[in-house]
Amino acid sequence: MNVFNMKFCMFLFTGLFLGLYLSWPGILISKNWKCFNDIIAKSAEDKISIKAVLQISPSYLIKSKNKNILTKVRIVADACFR
Repeated sequence: MNVFNMKFCMFLFTGLFLGLYLSWPGILISKNWKCFNDIIAKSAEDKISIKAVLQISPSYLIKSKNKNILTKVRIVADACFR
């Protein structure tokens, strides 16, 4: 039973890592993490970068009400990690 749990965890983490890497290939580059942290810090001060703004589609802005935190993280990650 213990071997099954270990295989399941390895399969889960491998799939999670590969999924993130395929979606955002730049996730392993430290310069991109600096970009991510800068956008988060500037958004707290209401100074959003042009790079992040250009990643948002106009339909998102038109249809947006109150987006949850995961949607906001996805937008910032798309701006920095792609």
